Amino acid sequence: METIKNSEIFKKFSGIAASLKNSEIENWKKQGGKVVGYFCPVIPEEVFIAAGLLPFRMRGTGSTTTDSADVYFKTVNCGFPRHTFNLALIGEYDFLDGFVANTCCDTILRTADNWKHAGLKTPFIYCLDNAHASGELMVGHFHNQLLKMKDAVEKQFNVEITEQKLKDAVKLCNETKLLQQKLYELRKLPNPPITGSETVAVMVAGMSMPKEQYNKDLKILLDELGTIKNEKVYSSRLMIIGCGHDDTLLCDIIEELGGIVVTDQTCFGTRTMIKTISEEGNDTLLSIAGYQVLDVPYCPKTIGTHPQRKQLIMDLAKDYKVDGIVGQCFISCDPWAGELYLLKSELHEAGIPFIWFEREYIPDLVGQLRTRIEAFLETINQI
Repeated sequence: METIKNSEIFKKFSGIAASLKNSEIENWKKQGGKVVGYFCPVIPEEVFIAAGLLPFRMRGTGSTTTDSADVYFKTVNCGFPRHTFNLALIGEYDFLDGFVANTCCDTILRTADNWKHAGLKTPFIYCLDNAHASGELMVGHFHNQLLKMKDAVEKQFNVEITEQKLKDAVKLCNETKLLQQKLYELRKLPNPPITGSETVAVMVAGMSMPKEQYNKDLKILLDELGTIKNEKVYSSRLMIIGCGHDDTLLCDIIEELGGIVVTDQTCFGTRTMIKTISEEGNDTLLSIAGYQVLDVPYCPKTIGTHPQRKQLIMDLAKDYKVDGIVGQCFISCDPWAGELYLLKSELHEAGIPFIWFEREYIPDLVGQLRTRIEAFLETINQI
């Protein structure tokens, strides 16, 4: 196999990532299965899996307008939930049997309210109060919130989420995380057998289909990647940090210009798999809470966690031998804008070239992005 693009498994993953509805979901629904959409990785998919549900990560893939959503949101609100909600309003999320938002930001929080107000036919609508700071005290708070969500899921879907089912779900999702870690390990090679754009497709597919099948497919893909000898020379190795990253825009631009994206710190990337959840103990829900609050507090919407994020970014930059970092945030996402502003001086002091910019979720100024990234790559290559 000369390239991953010849892989049938990769073609499957790429197709799933390129749209909302896919054959895996259709088969699941035909067998009587139910699907729950969720916005943020702080919402633990393990709870849904333990309930026999298929968790589906919400995104705005395929959206071209927010005209319908703008009846409910102001145009100054973040484009990510607006485009996603717009797709729901026009029927693209009709396959959902449940929708779970969370309190990570006001716009996503209000999406749950507007979902109800719009009269969408989704039977189950819930908003999880996620942790807003790190520390042991917050673990207890988040544990209580997860217990409330568990009870609501059990009542709505007439199921019992037992301790053993939670343990099995954690084990399954940990297997996914470990396989994805192996995928990222391959990107540390001087000539990675998979590009940044291709990795995005693989990661997004893992949040859009049953985990059991995804794990089987990913194992095959990893074996195939082991046979690829990539001899392409790249001008620079880059890392992407910031929000979102369920599309390949930045990776496409960077890789068309001769660079390669080798890692990231985003909520569709390493944020979801950089660590595993403890499988020890007798309270798995408490382990999940501890994992989210103490182990991976990598979102700037979590108060007081900038030092952890900074250290993670520095560690990733070293481990993946990056030549520069590209930061992005969606317009109106103030927490990420503030985070990237802080990182600008810190990365400069560390001698790591860095550029960041705000962009619309569905980009409208691609030419400007390309010009700025091209100039950034030229600067790196002159160092």
